[in-house]
Amino acid sequence: MSSYVLLRHHTCYRYDRPVSLGPQTIRLKPMAVAQPYIQTYALHIAPPYTTQTWQHDVHGNTVAQVIFDERVTFFDITIELEADLTPRDPFAFDLHTDATVWQQPEFGQKSKAMVQPFYVHAPANTPLHLYQDACHAGARCERFLAHWLPKAPTQTVAMLVALNKAVAAHVGYQLRMEPGVWSPEETLAKQSGSCRDSAWLLVALLRRMGFAARFVSGYLIQNTQSPNGEDVLTCDLHAWAETYLPGAGWVGFDTTSGLLTAQAHVALAASPTPEDAAPVSGLLDHCEATFDVSMQAERLFLRNCA
Repeated sequence: MSSYVLLRHHTCYRYDRPVSLGPQTIRLKPMAVAQPYIQTYALHIAPPYTTQTWQHDVHGNTVAQVIFDERVTFFDITIELEADLTPRDPFAFDLHTDATVWQQPEFGQKSKAMVQPFYVHAPANTPLHLYQDACHAGARCERFLAHWLPKAPTQTVAMLVALNKAVAAHVGYQLRMEPGVWSPEETLAKQSGSCRDSAWLLVALLRRMGFAARFVSGYLIQNTQSPNGEDVLTCDLHAWAETYLPGAGWVGFDTTSGLLTAQAHVALAASPTPEDAAPVSGLLDHCEATFDVSMQAERLFLRNCA
């Protein structure tokens, strides 16, 4: 079976009257970490725009900024990319010797928990403090960790795998089409949420434990079975958490499946907060708007040109 796939992603905004759009930021280009597996990529915008530039934001994401001088009644974004989804081992990394075992933080204190000496060996130009702000972890997060930590493994990777599975088991998956991300406290209270809600919860828990963690948005391309038993490719916008491990770098954890991220996850944007990883953001006039999205994925097979 071919590991090469073609993905088409179409996003359509419709407005009830001509509106002025502020600069629109589009975060739908695979991150540098995913680039070795991307064969081709194209972004198409309609209606005709005044300018479109590729930029790098402060978090290292490649973003497109689109400016319309004229009023518009619609805004269409189409992505086409070819990717190589050859299976990859998500555990194919080596930790720094000081990071193989982790130190449990003490709770009930105002001071920030620290895991030492985890980040002593981080590159000097890595602003990990941006990814350690634990202010979103409230009382429910503390109770969740206080209940779970006594049975946590002492090996770092084993502990992270177990924590990810615990979040996946505690938070039932819920498809939410409305914008925004629930707070970690709200997700714990409801014990359900979208992929972005549970991912943000894991980010908060990891930070409260002293780890640097970030929110990631991307594509999830995977095999599923149709009702008649045929293998079909599905593609969705998805979200997951990543934590920084010395020696390994950023390692992804999917709170929907309870697994580490691998070839099926195509990272598009990573940020300390979900807002800066949103696929599309920008201002517009007050109006009534409708939103529609469609995705298709298909396998690509080598053609015999002889």
